[in-house]
Amino acid sequence: MDYNIFENFERTRLLAGDSMMKALADTRVLIFGVGGVGSWCAESLARTGIGSITMVDPDTVAQSNINRQLPATTGTVGLPKVEVLADRLASINPEARIEGVAGRYTPENAAGFGIESYDYVIDAIDSLTDKADLILRCTDPATAPRRAFFSSMGAARKLDPSMISTAEFWKVEGCPLARALRTRFRRSGIFPRRKFRCVYSPESLPHRAEGPAGVNGTFAHTTAIFGLTLASLVIRAIYADYPPEGIALTGKAQ
Repeated sequence: MDYNIFENFERTRLLAGDSMMKALADTRVLIFGVGGVGSWCAESLARTGIGSITMVDPDTVAQSNINRQLPATTGTVGLPKVEVLADRLASINPEARIEGVAGRYTPENAAGFGIESYDYVIDAIDSLTDKADLILRCTDPATAPRRAFFSSMGAARKLDPSMISTAEFWKVEGCPLARALRTRFRRSGIFPRRKFRCVYSPESLPHRAEGPAGVNGTFAHTTAIFGLTLASLVIRAIYADYPPEGIALTGKAQ
């Protein structure tokens, strides 16, 4: 892609430079889960110039998704989320390779996704069993992505965006999902073989209304910020390989 004439990404190029723009176009990202977190991550990556994005999610758009999920509108209810998003991302960057897989990651079908062929893998799924297996697979050197794996912890029952942060998995504090995952790994005796970074918030708001059992309340701005932060981890990792000429990433002259 010629980013010098492709004006969609001109503002990105001013910060990234031509070499990084080519690296972005050559990067392959696999996203598991495109709900309230993963959908915003996918959009941010597409708008930054990532050249290949594969999205995996089994769900269709539900009316209850409209409050927080990017593909959810009154006009898309009932449609597969990955199809809605794939069309949207292709309209943002027609040069990108966008693929939507309407399926669920499970321990049984994990090998079929070819995780090791991607540069970055994003975990934005909710199922504890599937999430734990994905973490193990993405931190095993034999099946890990080529560059890095990033995971979202629980994004529900949050309000304050200033409390959203990142940390290495074993250093995440105040997150019930992270705690449940760590307990599961300890009980099984099988642990992630590499460190990996997570997006999380220690905040936990009380419910003010009754809902279906096991369903937590959410706000759009917090789930979106989780997703945008995941995207930033990918972009920052690529940026680190392409510092401005003569300038260290700390801002000090070399």
